[in-house]
Amino acid sequence: MKVAAVQMDVFFGKVAANVARVSRHLTTLKGQRVDLAVFPEAALTGYCFNSKEDALAVALNRDESAEIKDLQDVCNSLDICAVIGFAEREGDKIFNSAVYFEPGQPPRFYRKTHLPCLGMDRYAETGDRIEVWDTRHGKLGLLICFDLRFPEAARTLALSGAELIVLPTNWPEGAEVSAEHIAITRAAENRVFVVTCNRVGSENGFRFIGKSKIIHPSGRVLAGAEALDVIIVAEIDLAEARQKRTINVPGVYETETFRPRRLDLYRS
Repeated sequence: MKVAAVQMDVFFGKVAANVARVSRHLTTLKGQRVDLAVFPEAALTGYCFNSKEDALAVALNRDESAEIKDLQDVCNSLDICAVIGFAEREGDKIFNSAVYFEPGQPPRFYRKTHLPCLGMDRYAETGDRIEVWDTRHGKLGLLICFDLRFPEAARTLALSGAELIVLPTNWPEGAEVSAEHIAITRAAENRVFVVTCNRVGSENGFRFIGKSKIIHPSGRVLAGAEALDVIIVAEIDLAEARQKRTINVPGVYETETFRPRRLDLYRS
């Protein structure tokens, strides 16, 4: 399959403008025969809100949002899958969420489960599920930004059969270690593909560093970006993520990803 990470700036608080930009990118990527397009965390709404009230005023209700429906229609008409982040409103609660669109299927949602003291996450509720979805292309798991810092989150997805972990993110200056090292580690330690999609530009005093990546289960970076408004693309074969035994020298130097774990030592 062909995947793309759309590393872009975001119009803060301007949902219609962000939806229009995402739709244009989807049209362009379909022309390039991309199967799955990944957009940044909070790509539809912006992230660096200074109060819960400000976030609620922009956030989208997943069941009532015309914008969510419009993007589902775009994906249906183009026959393309997409992952897009947004601030979600449910009553008076805020969630940092991402939606997975697949043509002909209802949208599926993930709510960020690990929250830093940053942006709208200061006012958000934590999600309560980490799950793997069966998709037309294979088994996909979603995490968002700070979720990556916790090895248990990616490991849970991998143990549940994920072949591809998608991470919409808003990494600002100071998060370089996540972009440059932790994302690669999560791919290699679980032998799964990882796609990270960061944003660029600045928002309410924070500047974002880009550095999106498409990473092979070996930890090899198939495509990467710096701090530019750019789209990175790579062909991946999810069957490679199902092979959890690495054979360097047959019978002499081989390693397993999961089988040698010592669960008896990990109880604490």
